Amino acid sequence: MAEYTLEVTTGSMLRAGTSDNLYVTLIGTERQSERTELISFGFDDNTERVGTYSVTTLFSLGCLLFLKLEKDPFHESTEKDWFCSKIVVKTPEEDEILFPCHRWLSRGESVLLRGGRATKASEDLHPLLTEQRKKELVQQKLTYKWDEYADGMPYILNINDPKHVPREISLSFSKAFQFRYIREASSAELKLKGLTDSSEPWESFEAMKGFSWFKKSPFTEYVSQHWKDDDFFGYQFLNGGNPNVIQRCTKLPPTFAVTEEIVRPFLANGSSLTAEMKKGNIFISDYKIVEGLPTRVIDGKPAALTAALCLLYLNPEKKLMPIAIQLGQQPSGENTVFLPSDLESDWLLAKIFVRHADTLYSQVIYHLHNTHLLAEVFTMATLRNLPMIHPLHKLLIPHHRHTLHINIMARALLYGPGRLLGNTSLGVNGVTELLRRGLSQTTYASLCLPQNIAARGLESIPNFYYRDDAMRLWSITNSFVKAMVAYYYPSDSEVLADSELQEWIREIFYYGFLGNGDSGIPSSFQTVEELVKFVTMVIFTSSVQHAALSSTQFDFLGWIPNGPTLLHQAPPTTKGQSSMEAILVTLPNKSTAGLAISALWLLSRKYDDFVPLGTYPEQRFAEPAALQMIKDFQEELSSLSVAITERNSELELPYYYLNPKDIENSVTI
Repeated sequence: MAEYTLEVTTGSMLRAGTSDNLYVTLIGTERQSERTELISFGFDDNTERVGTYSVTTLFSLGCLLFLKLEKDPFHESTEKDWFCSKIVVKTPEEDEILFPCHRWLSRGESVLLRGGRATKASEDLHPLLTEQRKKELVQQKLTYKWDEYADGMPYILNINDPKHVPREISLSFSKAFQFRYIREASSAELKLKGLTDSSEPWESFEAMKGFSWFKKSPFTEYVSQHWKDDDFFGYQFLNGGNPNVIQRCTKLPPTFAVTEEIVRPFLANGSSLTAEMKKGNIFISDYKIVEGLPTRVIDGKPAALTAALCLLYLNPEKKLMPIAIQLGQQPSGENTVFLPSDLESDWLLAKIFVRHADTLYSQVIYHLHNTHLLAEVFTMATLRNLPMIHPLHKLLIPHHRHTLHINIMARALLYGPGRLLGNTSLGVNGVTELLRRGLSQTTYASLCLPQNIAARGLESIPNFYYRDDAMRLWSITNSFVKAMVAYYYPSDSEVLADSELQEWIREIFYYGFLGNGDSGIPSSFQTVEELVKFVTMVIFTSSVQHAALSSTQFDFLGWIPNGPTLLHQAPPTTKGQSSMEAILVTLPNKSTAGLAISALWLLSRKYDDFVPLGTYPEQRFAEPAALQMIKDFQEELSSLSVAITERNSELELPYYYLNPKDIENSVTI
């Protein structure tokens, strides 16, 4: 007799247990076991339960290849899905084999689990392994199909209704409940306060502070007090919700009507614009990408959106200060250059239009496109082309958690007329066109942080906490990926020979970047080094970069004047005609502001099922070397977390968004 001992682990999430009958069949190279029932006592209403069972056979099964797991279709109790985390089998030869599952099973459903070391297709020598690998990918491609959302945009999953999302990629029960509760509570507050359909402008800035009962944070209080300050305005280009546009300026664009004379008063005594450029102290944020975009028509007039230019100066106190703003790309009498010495309301209004353009640019391109939509492409390519036993599937799938579901929800809740993005100055058509422009200008270099920072000339600007933390995180992630990839791909030839890997990157190139070779995105991998860099970018984009853009939303944009998504008046064309009252009329009305703040509150929350970067609660790797690499990765992240906490303790305005313990492992909100 040969005895196999099974340890079966139920998932840790809410409602993971079941009272249905469960069966296993072990399949080896020599033979397979009888279908054996697992006694289900204790599975129901218990999470993270580990049950121990045995399967006996007359003879050894040979090398264990698969474990077939079934949920009894004939049980008469109320149907309840069961989440199986993993099964560990101890063989008569004293080997322990991990069979990762990490999926829900419905009544009458069966799943064939593959155990053992992560393998590439060329390493599967047994015909049954090869056959099962191919069948898995065929099924995955039937389940996850590409769909064209709009011409010139990345492809998406062909599921429009959040109710039809496969269970394996859906939000957890706890997150879905919290998400729904917060939405309903916010909606109820808006209705109770009469803000749901109110087109009235705000009576005062003070009235804006008191409209919400619970959507506040110490940071938004700080922003509401300092949003008019030039040094805080400049600070946000580095450490706010959009650290992606600013770059060092060595030569003024010909479209920017700035002269030495008009900015000299705002530079160090005796200095000049030319001298400060040579020193590397002049920076620019250019919003040319929004020029000519179609905007919403409100009361017969197109909403305002300016392709602004903002010049900034790093002064001797190491503060980044705005020194000139032009609200358009063509210098003319209608595109005057606004200066800090102008009437207070003129200068403030000019800064508001810059913040308006910056907010829409950031939300649509850097947040929605460069993290959410690209993360969806990465996720789809992984699910369709890398079987569960593939080492890169095991490495990447934790960084794809919930991404498809949250994107489907985003399209249902944010896109379209009357929804959040449709209520901005851009409207539906403007958002779509901006996404097209964003993809056409997205390059591989822009997605790889070290190249991005160098290209913008931002290597040495002080007090750039986003750069400091993100660069360290890129380095730590890159070291982790390098170790993992080298373990499974010891030579370039193995990268070239991996047909599944090559199809993975081919789909990303075609469906994510529409086959645009000018983007620099590879369509194939030739070397281990190329693979390491790309996988680092995928993980960084789906975790670190998303956190830098998502976690900052409510803190910086929750005070509406600091990041309006809709402005009701055209930009000023002359000086001396504005007032604080006129600014209030220009800003979003009560209804628009209320909806925006509620959405930001919903999208900036840390939910109960939050999984920090580098935390892998679902065990997928069994190899001791891989597990040690994960442990080393976690230790590096922990050390960085301590360093960031210590630095922040000395800052007036802490930058905590890229503390590893506050970065989610994937795009989940």
